[in-house]
Amino acid sequence: MKAENNYLLISLVLTFALLVVCTLKGIFIGFPLALCWLNFAFIAWRRGYSLREILQMSYQGGKKSLIVVRILILVGAITSLWIAAGTTPAVLYYGIRLLNPKFFLVYAFLISSAVSFLLGTSFGTVSTVGLALILMAKSGHLNSNMAAGAIIAGAYFGDRCSPMSSSANLVANLTTSNLYENIKGMFRTGTLPFFLSALAYLGLSLNHPLTFAGNTMLTEISRLFSLNWLVFSPALVILILAFLKVDVKKSMLVSILLAGFISMEMQRRNLLAVLQIALLGFKLQVDSPLKTILQGGGILSMWKVTLVVFVSCCLAGLFAESNILKDFDQFLAKAKSRSNKFLTTTIMSLLTSILGCSQTISIVLTHSLMDKVYTEGRPAKTQLALDLENTAVPLAALIPWNAAGFVPTSTLNVSLMGFIPFAFFLYLLPLLQILSIYIANLRTSPLYQYRKNI
Repeated sequence: MKAENNYLLISLVLTFALLVVCTLKGIFIGFPLALCWLNFAFIAWRRGYSLREILQMSYQGGKKSLIVVRILILVGAITSLWIAAGTTPAVLYYGIRLLNPKFFLVYAFLISSAVSFLLGTSFGTVSTVGLALILMAKSGHLNSNMAAGAIIAGAYFGDRCSPMSSSANLVANLTTSNLYENIKGMFRTGTLPFFLSALAYLGLSLNHPLTFAGNTMLTEISRLFSLNWLVFSPALVILILAFLKVDVKKSMLVSILLAGFISMEMQRRNLLAVLQIALLGFKLQVDSPLKTILQGGGILSMWKVTLVVFVSCCLAGLFAESNILKDFDQFLAKAKSRSNKFLTTTIMSLLTSILGCSQTISIVLTHSLMDKVYTEGRPAKTQLALDLENTAVPLAALIPWNAAGFVPTSTLNVSLMGFIPFAFFLYLLPLLQILSIYIANLRTSPLYQYRKNI
C-alpha cells in the first residue's frame, strides 16, 4: 500500500509539472490532459478496476460536461453576433467617448462585478461586457493582461456571491446550508478584498491609462456600423431578464436571436451571413484598422475549450468513482483548529482545481474530502460553505488549464497565465481570510490575554 501511495504522489507531481510546462510552452492543454487521464486510469487499473469500469467511470464524468458545453455554444455565438449586430462596437464607441481613460481598469473591474452579480455567471459576463471591455483596452494600447485580470476578477465576484450563481447554489445544496446566510458571509469576508482590489486597479489605471490615436477609432466604428439605441438591445435584454431571474442560458439565447435580427435589419446582412458568423465567428470583410480588433467568436471557436472540459470531466469522474484521492483522509483528519481547517480546505481546493480542471468539479471533490472534517453541527456546514466560496470558487480561475480560467482567457483572446498577477480579488480572498483567522487566533491565545491583562 505504501508503494501505491508513493506512486500516486509521484503521479500527482508529474501531472502538475506536465500541465505547467505545456501551458508555458503554449502546447494545447488537451494533449497533456489526455496523458493525465491515461496515467490515472493506469493507477485505477492497478488498484483492481477493470478497463470497462474505468471507461464507465470516465464516461459518467464526461457526461457532466454537457451542461458546460451548452453554455460554451451560447458563448461562442453571442460573442460573434454581438459584434455583427453592432452591440460590441457601440459599447466600444461610447465607452471611448464617455469613460475617463485614466480610470479604465477600475471601470472594468466594477462594471464586470456589477454585471456578474446580476447575471450570476462568469462565462456570460466575460462573453458580453467583458469582450467589449477587452476590445476597448486593446484599441487603447493598454496591456491586455491587466485588463483581462480586472475583467475576470470582476466576473468571479458575482459568480461567487450572486443569488443567481450556479456555484453559490451548488455549495449551499452540497453543505445543506442556507443560500442567503452564505451570501451574507461572502459579503462580510469579501468586502475588504473587493476594496483593496479596486484600489490596486486605481493605481494601475493612473499609471497605465488608455491612449487612443485621435478620433480614428470612433470614425471607423461609425463608418462600419449603423449605431443607435437599438443595437444595445441584445445587452439590455440579458440584464432585464437577469433582473427577472430568468435562467441565464435562456437569456443568452434570446440575446443571440435578437442580435441576429439586428444584424440583418440594421447592419444589412443576410440570413446566411448571420448563420455563418454565429458558426465561424466574425471577421470584417473590408480593410480597416479595426480588422484585428473586431473579430472572433463563433461556435466552432469553442471546440478546444469543449475538448478540455470533456477530458477534465472524464478525469474528475475517474477520481470521484475510484476514490483515488481517499488516501488523503488520514492527512485531512489532522485538521482540528479553525486555521488548520481553512488552510487544508485551501490546499485541497488547489489540488482539485489542478486535477479536476473545472470549478464545479473542484467544489464537489473538495466538499467530499472536507465534509468529514467540519463536523460540529449546522454552524460547521455554514462555515464549510463559506470556506469553499473563499477557496474553491476563486482559486479555480487561477489555474490556466481549469475551465474556470481557460474559457475566459479563450473568449477574451489573451494569455492563459498573463492575467493571473492582475486578478487581485481572486487571490486576496483566501489570503486575507487566512490572515484574519491567524489574527483571531492570536487574540484568543493565552499569551495575548496575559499581556492584555498586565
